[in-house]
Amino acid sequence: MKATAKDLRYNLKGIMESVERGEEVLVTNRGRIKARIIPAAAGKSMKEDNPFVGMWKDRTDMGDVEAYVRELRKGRSLC
Repeated sequence: MKATAKDLRYNLKGIMESVERGEEVLVTNRGRIKARIIPAAAGKSMKEDNPFVGMWKDRTDMGDVEAYVRELRKGRSLC
């Protein structure tokens, strides 16, 4: 299926329903293909594929996240 950028803006729900049915959608802008929307693999989490998820899980200095962020936001002296 082909859809224009304008179709995405005004008919996103219908296009997403097509993707859910397993269709591949080619997105065009000014007659040229700019993107491809494909269905995600069934039962597979996007988080599992991302190598950055959990990259800081072994850090001990971030046990209390609120305290860590508070420390980062603390004012710094110039001296």
